[in-house]
Amino acid sequence: MNPKKEPPAPTPLSNDTYIDNDTDTEFTSSAVVRDEMLNRVERDYEEFKKTSTFKFPTWLYGPPKGRLFKVEVEDCPRFGNRAFVEFDSARTAFLSIDMQIDFCGPKGYVDVMGYDLGLTSAPIKEIMSVLHTIRNGTDIKVIHTREGHLPDLSDAPYNKVLRSKIIGNGVGIGNIPKGGLGRLLVRGEKNWQIIDDLYPIPGEYVIDKAGKGAFGQSNLPLILKNLGITHLVIAGITLDVCVHTVMREANDYGYWCTLLKDGTGATDYANYQAAIKQIKMQGGVFGWVSDSHKFVTAVRTAFDRQ
Repeated sequence: MNPKKEPPAPTPLSNDTYIDNDTDTEFTSSAVVRDEMLNRVERDYEEFKKTSTFKFPTWLYGPPKGRLFKVEVEDCPRFGNRAFVEFDSARTAFLSIDMQIDFCGPKGYVDVMGYDLGLTSAPIKEIMSVLHTIRNGTDIKVIHTREGHLPDLSDAPYNKVLRSKIIGNGVGIGNIPKGGLGRLLVRGEKNWQIIDDLYPIPGEYVIDKAGKGAFGQSNLPLILKNLGITHLVIAGITLDVCVHTVMREANDYGYWCTLLKDGTGATDYANYQAAIKQIKMQGGVFGWVSDSHKFVTAVRTAFDRQ
């Protein structure tokens, strides 16, 4: 029996570059990649001190594919300061999270729980403005998400269903409220749909998720990767639950995230305020905060539409 032959070790050309003896392919060690990134951090830090701008890193992503534009963000790097984030339009996606009847419409899930729909429906007008701007002659991608469960609730955790039934006084996930449109938070029901004012148009993406987040509960990561997205502009509801969860997930994946604060809402105004402040901590601990007017103005300027 012949002993198993071990593959030949890579041949070093220098301290950092090697040749794979099987394929004659030259590759660079991870140490070089790491050092390059750290060197870029130092250089870009010095640049930020001069410009207060998080410039689009062409060294990381390559030359722009669309139009560059800058959006002002607030309380960065410290409260009372302002800074700018630079976007490549072709690598930017607007993410509208869970603008469904269940969360901002009558007889939906939030309504049944007894919360003020005025708080969760407040961002509709601002999101409409953003969508109108993007849809008219830009290459910015639009992605909508919907939270909901399979009709047999096989993807709904027991504790989530139980909690919803308790807070809804016997009417929870999977139930039809009195005079309701359908079963709450169930895919395919009328109340599960995105509201008419913000309904997706052809060419936009719709992501269905079973939980608060989207990176572990849907195909959003694959879509973002395939579209070549690097920067996310985020709106939707509710800020302190699904929006925060998705934004935190995206930040951990390395996406540059900017929240439009007037394009979001929560079932409690104090929670809304606290959620915005949390984002701003540490100079933007998992993203930055701006508003729809600043974003729309920047996009219109970039695409020569004053």
